[in-house]
Amino acid sequence: MNYLVDTNIFLEILLSQAGRKKCEAFLQGDKGAAWISDFTLHSIGVLLFRQKRPELFDRFAADTLPQFTILSLSAAGYLRLAGTHTRHGLDFDDACQFSVARENKLAIVTQDKDFQRVRNMMNVRVL
Repeated sequence: MNYLVDTNIFLEILLSQAGRKKCEAFLQGDKGAAWISDFTLHSIGVLLFRQKRPELFDRFAADTLPQFTILSLSAAGYLRLAGTHTRHGLDFDDACQFSVARENKLAIVTQDKDFQRVRNMMNVRVL
């Protein structure tokens, strides 16, 4: 299966949170092909810079970028975000991730149970 890896998978590891081991196991296992959105990179950068940990972002980028293809949401996708939010009850970041995954015909791997709302539209793997 081909996955868009949601931001929370990486943050769980970077911030040493409770689900770190299962997220690491997924990323180190036979996950098929995996992609990352530019939204994820930006979100992680904003958080780590705000925490005054830019060196951790540098390490994350150095480790991650060679292994993942970066995907962006199309202009048309941005124009549909409000509708995606309204139809599926997804907040902005989830609507972005859903839209990137859908445009690129990918499943999504996440820790966010809000994606259960779109299981009828795409494959969702909640760790």
